[in-house]
Amino acid sequence: MTRPTVDIYSLHSHEPESYTSHPMDPTESSPNQFRHVVAMPYPGRGHINPMMNLCKRLVRRYPDLHVTFVITEEWLGFIGSDQKPDRIHFATLPNLIPSELVRAKDFIGFIDAVYTRLEEPFEKLLDRLNSPPPSAIIADTYVIWAVRVGTKRNIPVVSLWTMSATILSFFLHADLLVSHGHALTEPSGDETVDYVPGLSQTKLRDLPPIFEGYSHLLFKKAKLCFDELPGAKCLLFTTACELEPKAIEAFTSKLDIPVYATGPSIPFEELFVGNEGSDPEYIRWLDEQPEGSVIYISQGSFLSVSEAQMDEIVKGVRESGVRFLWVARGGESKFKVAFEGSSGVVVSWCDQLRVLCHKAVGGFWTHCGFNSTLEGIYSGTPMLAFPLFWDQLLNAKMIVEDWRVGMRIERKEEKLLIGREEIKEVVKRFMDRESEEGKEMRRRACDLSDISRGAVAESGSSVSKIDAFVRDITNTN
Repeated sequence: MTRPTVDIYSLHSHEPESYTSHPMDPTESSPNQFRHVVAMPYPGRGHINPMMNLCKRLVRRYPDLHVTFVITEEWLGFIGSDQKPDRIHFATLPNLIPSELVRAKDFIGFIDAVYTRLEEPFEKLLDRLNSPPPSAIIADTYVIWAVRVGTKRNIPVVSLWTMSATILSFFLHADLLVSHGHALTEPSGDETVDYVPGLSQTKLRDLPPIFEGYSHLLFKKAKLCFDELPGAKCLLFTTACELEPKAIEAFTSKLDIPVYATGPSIPFEELFVGNEGSDPEYIRWLDEQPEGSVIYISQGSFLSVSEAQMDEIVKGVRESGVRFLWVARGGESKFKVAFEGSSGVVVSWCDQLRVLCHKAVGGFWTHCGFNSTLEGIYSGTPMLAFPLFWDQLLNAKMIVEDWRVGMRIERKEEKLLIGREEIKEVVKRFMDRESEEGKEMRRRACDLSDISRGAVAESGSSVSKIDAFVRDITNTN
């Protein structure tokens, strides 16, 4: 099986890319009063990207709709030149929170700043948006004050959850861990949790330790946002219902608001837009490689591993002899020196989904962030799971055990580092296309890709859920 390959508000504006809209019916305009949506993402790349992808789909589907996409001034500098449809306009909030460049150093402080410093400037921004007035606010679930602001102004607020539906079900049912005696550090990581709605049998070590250490502090902060969910008009997921059916079903009894799985919320439509000019060098390099021979390696854009562990990874990958394309954000020159003379390419950035859909790419080493997980599924690329933190642990379990489209890099012994020999062997085994294990993994990845692509096809579940949520917030039938 082969893998498929501002404007009137005195805001910042940029020359848009021209796209073709795909409304429900070309002879009809958008539902009544669905003309202007304000999008308020949580200020982090893993949240901004899926919010933008959803907004792009909305404006392409509803030809009368305009979106005001709210970001900080810093984030405008990061993404302001990105291509977008001409009915999405950026609006900025002042830089009242720590820089994205230092967010990982004091994540709790960053969360507190988002919770306390952005509500007032957001309200002042809303005061200027009156032509036409907002039909709805789509806000990241972690924007804790969004429901409060919308209620005050009688604007429906749609909550967008950008992680898996499965991890949210786990978070919302955390009290069950307490009642079953799994909330403390004493239970073995091999113990199985089988009582949380929406989760298949899961070992404790594959769940974020939300009742201990740093994860507990994060969970207490996140729970404040979960408590606001019932006040939202509806809840949107960036997953597809076919990918997480049990988790989606679990929310019908837990929350008394409609739930819509509108994903995968990834930039799949950009794959079909013609690329102007010549291809980047990394694509030209991929064009020269044998089919399925390259492992694409990305450790995400936020958290990373220790320098000692990274050194072992570099040596293990190099010694495996496998061709690779490595995205090294912030350390490209150092990696190029380490890999000099090897059979790979190091870049500081790439169009990840385009790379994953390239026929030369046969595997994806991933930190298991949910956006990357969805892109791996859509592309039909098997994944080598190397989770670092939080929801990535459960995502890795889903990749390997639930969907069975990947392998996991695991420690053979209880030690701080995973050694280069272990890494070398698992990379070689993962990229072996002739083994029965490899063939079955790739077959399942292709099948799951078909399911994912079917969800966003015109007759797919994701499209129908988008139409349903629009009808919900506009009270139309």
